[in-house]
Amino acid sequence: MRILLLRLIWVLLGSAVAITLALFATQVSSPLILASLGGTTLFLFGLTTAPAAQPRAVFGGHIISSVIGVIAYHSLGDAPWVMALAVVLTIAALLLTRTVHPPAGANAIIMVQAHASFMQIGLTVLVGITVISSVAWIWSRLGFGIKKYPISWSQPSPPSFDWSIWGE
Repeated sequence: MRILLLRLIWVLLGSAVAITLALFATQVSSPLILASLGGTTLFLFGLTTAPAAQPRAVFGGHIISSVIGVIAYHSLGDAPWVMALAVVLTIAALLLTRTVHPPAGANAIIMVQAHASFMQIGLTVLVGITVISSVAWIWSRLGFGIKKYPISWSQPSPPSFDWSIWGE
């Protein structure tokens, strides 16, 4: 029980450092743009070994979802149906490219709602996920008796094209 408590404290401290540095590095005026990075922090520090926490899913998921959101907004506007379409297209793209990172799915809506440009993908999303991933990499090497992050740079998420819950 003591080791579990120490691990939890270590995860919480690393999470606090990572998200704080990401928020300072991006200096975003709208917290909405970086909302999905909170979920990414949970994955990288709390679910370190999950396929969805590996760099392929983190970077691929955030970038693909953000690009879809920006294109949807600039092509079709900011109506609710555009946000829904952007999410559906994001789900398809992430599943087909096997870059599923659940927090990144929110970026499609966030980019439409924020009226984001391609510049914001680099200045907010890419900087934010790079900072959080870098802190996770360093933090996992400072810890004691834990898996190092990442487990695999290119591990697909999901591991196969079988998306069914029943494993058919």
